[in-house]
Amino acid sequence: MAGTATSGTPGAVSEGQVLDALRPIIDPDFNKSIVELGFVKNVAIDGGRVAFDIELTTPACPVKAEFERAARERVEALEGVTEAAVNMTSQTRPSIPRSESAEAVLPGVRHTIAVASGKGGVGKSTTAINLALALRASGAKVGLLDADVYGPSVPLLTGVHERPTAQNRRIYPLEAYGIELMSMGFFLTDESPVIWRGPMVHGLIKQFLTDVEWGELDYLVIDLPPGTGDAALTLTQMAPLSGAVIVTTSNELSVVDARKGLRMFEKVEVPVLGVVENMSYFTPPELPDKKYYLFGQGGGKRIADELGVDFLGEVPIDPRVVEGGDKGRPILIHAPDSDAAQAFRDLSATVVRKLAVLAAKTSMVADANITWVKS
Repeated sequence: MAGTATSGTPGAVSEGQVLDALRPIIDPDFNKSIVELGFVKNVAIDGGRVAFDIELTTPACPVKAEFERAARERVEALEGVTEAAVNMTSQTRPSIPRSESAEAVLPGVRHTIAVASGKGGVGKSTTAINLALALRASGAKVGLLDADVYGPSVPLLTGVHERPTAQNRRIYPLEAYGIELMSMGFFLTDESPVIWRGPMVHGLIKQFLTDVEWGELDYLVIDLPPGTGDAALTLTQMAPLSGAVIVTTSNELSVVDARKGLRMFEKVEVPVLGVVENMSYFTPPELPDKKYYLFGQGGGKRIADELGVDFLGEVPIDPRVVEGGDKGRPILIHAPDSDAAQAFRDLSATVVRKLAVLAAKTSMVADANITWVKS
């Protein structure tokens, strides 16, 4: 609810007038006014100066700048207002309820996003790191957990190769580009293969979820191993996953395997946020209006439609993805103005919106349950 207004000048604009001016600003995800949603808080009026907060559901809100601009313009248009000071804040709401028994698993993490694929080689890890970077660039606190025990990619993709420190039975993540990082690869040499059976993999993943000092994060992106084996199943069962992004390419083999991964999340009741098609098409620099679909066209959209989930978009082929990745510079860092980088930013914006809607639904259900118990 909005805070109480204070006025230092008789006849100054009222709090009601300020709220009425802001009421036409509609949140596109909830299709409701930011006033009705309770986003406007702490309205303070001092003569012709009006100050207020707009508290969003995530610091990575893709329409944050638009809200700020519209709010300032609408309030400053009121008669008697000389200045509107808009303070954009956020309170990230978790999208799944946390029981007391689950608090030991990622206690400070508000949203966990699984990035998965049915098979290797489709760019799952590239998608995970660039999604994390896009979320961080939007203002969120972000971590990246490389859970691909047998083929960890995060050390190469970020250029980080140190060994994490440990103290008092807690493991402290490393950092790159403002993102907290943890990977099995930080504990290995280039020549040491991982030859582990299921129980050992289960133990390691449990340790990553319970013993790593992630701190307070808005989003933890989890790069799952390909397929639906022990490691993937352990994560889906142990981690409080807010939602999953399925990565595929357009060719039929990848689509078939992506379908299996999607079914796995359905069985463990993890919301599937949608399917993203990586390496979708190639545009030669000399032909900027031409798209060559090297692996077929429309496979990602087809599986999304078939299984009733959203299609999250296409990420084009760009040689700079490999070039930068091999040097520890993901495409959002290596070529931020590229079409591929923009595709990952679009993916981030869509994921944020979907998680915000899920969080709102969870909150509504929880409030309804509390009301029912009280009555």
